[in-house]
Amino acid sequence: MADTGSGPGSPAPRKRADARRNQEILLEAAAAAFVASGVDAPVRDIAAKAGVGVGTIYRHFPTRADLVVAVYRHQVEACAEAGPALLADADSPHTALTRWIDLFVDFLVTKHGLAEALQSDDAAFATLHAYFLDRLVPVCAELLDAAARAGRIRSDIQALELMRAVGNLCIGAGKDPSYDARRMVGLLLAGLRLH
Repeated sequence: MADTGSGPGSPAPRKRADARRNQEILLEAAAAAFVASGVDAPVRDIAAKAGVGVGTIYRHFPTRADLVVAVYRHQVEACAEAGPALLADADSPHTALTRWIDLFVDFLVTKHGLAEALQSDDAAFATLHAYFLDRLVPVCAELLDAAARAGRIRSDIQALELMRAVGNLCIGAGKDPSYDARRMVGLLLAGLRLH
């Protein structure tokens, strides 16, 4: 008898492509709703935006915390996956780094509703900061190293330092319409360049 890989200890079967696509649409709709209305956005609005029934959301994400965690992880994964793709496709490592930092700023500025939820005492959120660092610091480090090796930026900055600096420049961006986080991050990146 052939081993089908469905015995104890074998990995869970991969989701069908259409199920993954539907879940991605649902997570994008939830992310948009969270940005527009905060993490307390009505589930029926998220379902309508995703083109699914409310029951579909609860089948995938039994609690709001499950949905918030999934959206956060989905956004972190998109940012992590973008780094190597940008490095492969950009005309220079410096361009890849700049574009990735722009995506990172988008993530930081638009997750303000998530940030409040993540600071709650809900145990579902406890490991997300470590997950964020584990996934994004190596990507940023790879981009920084490539740009430094190409002679475009200083080589004495660490990925976590840069990410913290960018994060600090993004704080409050949604509260003060006259504050331009992107401009400030641009100035930071200009300071990294070798002249």
